[in-house]
Amino acid sequence: MGETLGAMTTKMPALSLAAVPGRRQSTAALAREIEERGFSGIYCPSFGDALGLCLSIAHETSTITFGTSIQPIYLQHPVALATTASYLHEMAEGRFRLGLGVTHGPVIERLGVSTGKPLTDMREYVGTMRAAADKMGGLPPVILATLRDKMVGLSGEIAEGAVWANASRSRMDHSLSLLPEGDFSIGNMIPTVIDDDIEAARARNRKTLSGYVALPNYRNYWKEAGYEAEMTAAEAAMDAGDRDGVAAAMSDAWLDDCTLSGSVERVRDGVEAWFDAGVDTPILVPSSTSGGQQKAFAELFAAYAD
Repeated sequence: MGETLGAMTTKMPALSLAAVPGRRQSTAALAREIEERGFSGIYCPSFGDALGLCLSIAHETSTITFGTSIQPIYLQHPVALATTASYLHEMAEGRFRLGLGVTHGPVIERLGVSTGKPLTDMREYVGTMRAAADKMGGLPPVILATLRDKMVGLSGEIAEGAVWANASRSRMDHSLSLLPEGDFSIGNMIPTVIDDDIEAARARNRKTLSGYVALPNYRNYWKEAGYEAEMTAAEAAMDAGDRDGVAAAMSDAWLDDCTLSGSVERVRDGVEAWFDAGVDTPILVPSSTSGGQQKAFAELFAAYAD
């Protein structure tokens, strides 16, 4: 790596990696390949056992930065998570990052967990973790999963970084203005589909984001980002039970602001645009129009091959 491909940079993004039942060993091997290919990081979403996968990555790799993106705080007592995080921090020799989030309302309902206000819960959770970890060897850098302004501000106050999922690039300048300058990590998970048929790629990303459009906090964020017409239309379609109407409300302009779709050149130019927007860790979440996770990673590997 380090050479240019046309006018495009070879500054490498990070990749999102999840382990699904029956393919956990091959997923650990995939982590080794991600490191060997020079990607800048591996981040594990809450699907599956993110912490278990991170432990495997700690043993399977030697140089790459990795972490959770995110670990929901309501799944585990803060002292227990501090114990695990401290262990991973030591075993990975400082390469591990602990991404924490409050997760979404439907997930909390399924868990049957009683919660307070998200900001208060997060502040107290991180404070309890830090106090407990003082006797365990310390914590890795804590990264807060954020979206709207209040949680962005809290991340700047109590954490070493912030990570978005499906952020609008046009909104990042505003969001980053709320954060401290200096050594503070900025990440964003970006749904990514490589296909010369841009409409097919966009259709795959629309499917990925349809669940997020159903969440009020995301719709409110995208309204603030300038997409009030799209989100209002989506709400009307959902109220009417019109799935096709929801998809129709997800405009190309909105989709291209928060995902990457299309040819290799278009996707790589989009990654560079995210770097230029101030996101030092773009985390590509690969999908494919013609296969599953393995195919999606193969397409990304080919896009960033020498």
